[in-house]
Amino acid sequence: MLRWSDVIKYAKYSNPEPPRRVEKTEDEWRAQLTPAQYRIAREKGTEPPYRNAYCRSYEPGVYVCIGCGSRLFDSATKYHAISGWPSFTQPVAKNAIRYAFDGSHHMQRIEVLCNVCDCHLGHVFPDGPEPHGLRYCINSESIRRVDA
Repeated sequence: MLRWSDVIKYAKYSNPEPPRRVEKTEDEWRAQLTPAQYRIAREKGTEPPYRNAYCRSYEPGVYVCIGCGSRLFDSATKYHAISGWPSFTQPVAKNAIRYAFDGSHHMQRIEVLCNVCDCHLGHVFPDGPEPHGLRYCINSESIRRVDA
């Protein structure tokens, strides 16, 4: 299980090796994704809080990347964080997520991206529930729930 110190180490030094890589041109991404998905996943946007597909959804399944279908989060790690976005405590695997420092919007945050195709997912914060204390705050437009 990952802890905040692991997240910082990955963002600062080196992320885990992805299981594979998916690379596409921006035209290919635009053809595959809806305009909202493209704005968030490729241009690092965000969606309105509370008015997104998975904020209040707790059906069992696995959440996969909208860009490449890689498994990112299990519904068993999803919880109600009152943040307005789907929140998870852990990714499905240590190498599912890539971490990067993000100084945009006059804030210091850690961005989370799909480690396979670099789609922007959201951010991770150290204010999640114990025992690990992580809160992965993820845009619904960047993920899709599938049956496990």
